[in-house]
Amino acid sequence: MQRACVMLGSVNVNIELPEPEAEVMPGVRWGDVAAFPTPAYWAYQVMARRIERNAIRYRLGTSLKEEVGACLLGGHGIPAKVGVVAFEHLRRRGAFADQPPPAETLLAWLSEPMPMEDRSIRYRFAGQKARYLSAALETLAAEPAPQQSGRILRDWLTKIPGIGFKTASWVARNWLDADDVAILDIHILRAGVLAGFFDAELTVERHYRELEDQFLAFSAGLGVRASELDALMWYEMMASRNSVAQILSAMPESAFKARHAPSRPPANPERPNARQLALIR
Repeated sequence: MQRACVMLGSVNVNIELPEPEAEVMPGVRWGDVAAFPTPAYWAYQVMARRIERNAIRYRLGTSLKEEVGACLLGGHGIPAKVGVVAFEHLRRRGAFADQPPPAETLLAWLSEPMPMEDRSIRYRFAGQKARYLSAALETLAAEPAPQQSGRILRDWLTKIPGIGFKTASWVARNWLDADDVAILDIHILRAGVLAGFFDAELTVERHYRELEDQFLAFSAGLGVRASELDALMWYEMMASRNSVAQILSAMPESAFKARHAPSRPPANPERPNARQLALIR
């Protein structure tokens, strides 16, 4: 067995994991718990956060409409802080009230200067996001969303214009605390290939469901919740860009490396705070 420790003041909590050569799932070894980013490393990180009561919080909305709005306004080239500011700006304006505002009103609100820290900002893609958000709010007002499971909600949300698998999975995970979906982006894809549980030939754009099944099988093999693992893995990969770039640069040349290796990792990457975690992806 491998042993790792979580220190809580004067108390040490030991975590035992299988030997490095043991398999999490067929063909995927646990690896060294101290080696980023092995399967054993991810299992330890999830368990350590549980013990420390430091789980990543990801729900931001107080209603499904707000959660959809938050996820639509974040991600896809929108900086974390900007996504948070835009979401809260629209919430103050009443965008998520019972009667959804028209797209023109949402566009006007998104086009307004928004205070952020000591300056004002402008929201990018205001026209596109206003159309998508309007369609989503109208759909949610017209019919109840199925919420029997994360996957059922996710698949229903993908019928709304502008909401793809990743955004819909993001909403389902956040709102239902769902463990039957995965939020797959470049950071999770890199983590999965480096840990050996993703097929490097598959792409998120063309093989989302297949990659999602591989992720869920991996989390089951580790014995951790998929929602916990997804959030923690994304956070660590995002905050360790230099290390990820170095590991990828040492890999043999491949189509995956050519597509997904970071070109110029930042010298001092910003660690997002807990409130931003649901909006950066």
